[in-house]
Amino acid sequence: MATAVGPTVFKNFINGEWVESSSGLAFEDRNPANSRELIGMFPRSTAEDVDAAVRAAADAFESWRLVPAPKRAEILYRAAETLVKRKDDLARDMTREMGKVLAEARGDVQEAIDMTYYMAGEGRRLFGQTTPSELPSKFAMSVRQPLGVCALITPWNFPMAIPSWKIMPALVCGNTVVIKPAEDTPLSTYALIQILVEAGLPRGVVNVVNGGGPEVGAPLVSHPKVAAVSFTGSSEVGRLVSQSCAPKLRPCHLEMGGKNILIVLEDANLDLAIDGAIWGGFGTTGQRCTAASRVAVHKKVYKDFLYRFVERAKTLRVGDGLDPTADMGPCINEEQLNKVMEYVGIGKNEGAKLMTGGRRLTEGVWGNGWFHEPTIFGDCDPRMRIAQEEIFGPVVAVMPIEGFDEAIEVANGVRYGLSASIYTQDVNRALEAMRDLHTGIVYVNAPTIGAEIHLPFGGTKETGNGHREAGNAALDFYSEWKTLYIDYSNRLQRAQIDS
Repeated sequence: MATAVGPTVFKNFINGEWVESSSGLAFEDRNPANSRELIGMFPRSTAEDVDAAVRAAADAFESWRLVPAPKRAEILYRAAETLVKRKDDLARDMTREMGKVLAEARGDVQEAIDMTYYMAGEGRRLFGQTTPSELPSKFAMSVRQPLGVCALITPWNFPMAIPSWKIMPALVCGNTVVIKPAEDTPLSTYALIQILVEAGLPRGVVNVVNGGGPEVGAPLVSHPKVAAVSFTGSSEVGRLVSQSCAPKLRPCHLEMGGKNILIVLEDANLDLAIDGAIWGGFGTTGQRCTAASRVAVHKKVYKDFLYRFVERAKTLRVGDGLDPTADMGPCINEEQLNKVMEYVGIGKNEGAKLMTGGRRLTEGVWGNGWFHEPTIFGDCDPRMRIAQEEIFGPVVAVMPIEGFDEAIEVANGVRYGLSASIYTQDVNRALEAMRDLHTGIVYVNAPTIGAEIHLPFGGTKETGNGHREAGNAALDFYSEWKTLYIDYSNRLQRAQIDS
């Protein structure tokens, strides 16, 4: 497979071979900073392609599950080493297809590196439990078992990190994989798969089928040979995935939306809080499930914070992510840009005060891309739609609060529960916030973004369904427990009866 140095025709990867889609059709992958640049043509696949990929993965599972976990891990380790060597090239390709600034793209690749190394280490640490039996001459223990074929559906905002979150723990546990990457950012996933193949992954263990949700995603999650599904995306689509899995009681991991809050109390270090609000609100153009799209500020420091926050936002340079002077790149596509513009209109109609931004950028270097200004609304009511609904763009709603209790109430008053942060010098209130914020992740004196791969990642309420990505928690989804009893007493022994 060629690397993307210009428009290239890509294929599906099924049973160890790069193959055409059965439809013979393709779709375009274009640079969101310059829509005239065609990154590549990718196959528009069908249910027939999905079936071929799943069957290949099911066949490969029978031998892959028997490969000792440390040997599976060695392949991951070699892949991590290659990712390190190619980091800069992979990051540049990612910026071209996704738009995030190059420093952030490097961070995305680094996250894939970290996850791959981490899961390689877990190949010698797939620990179970050994425990004394209540009966004599009897041994009891538990071991992890792989599930089978895992269907993975990934989003466009972290096109290498999130696939690695799913693929690496699935593989080290002994599963095989069929992945459907996002239509907007397939190239990064293809590069990751190519590296795994180069590292020695056997045929059929990982398969890639590209295309849309209805054409590929739906038949993938409902395929009878799929043992488990992991999905990252919108809550609306996640609900459909869950409904598809429910009749067969198929394990389903959902990682969905967020409406995250950054709380600034009256004793906060305002310089630090503003740094966090800028990074949390406008990093990745606000296109993160963990973005700080709400900021609640104590009334004693509200005016000062808002003024300084707005002035900082005005200095952000919007441009092509490959431009080293750019602080923020484009929205991913025209549809997402239109959604941002729609919410700006909603905010104005709701009576929020537009402090800065609010416009699409169309002149000069922005003319062929999907750029939008960093946008801040002030004097927002927590019940406003711009303070309740996920926008997934560079729009931040700032709300005045009376104190700590109101901050917690506002923070928990949305349907999502992914990430929250609080800025304060009061250790007691920080600990209370960690206890009372109903989110999967809480930061103190840091923004709502910045998760590390060795800790569980995920949220509560409509953000997820109880499972977690990353760290050891990921192993719990991609494996199941088998309990083993070995009785060497040479006689019948009855637990709970014979004592």
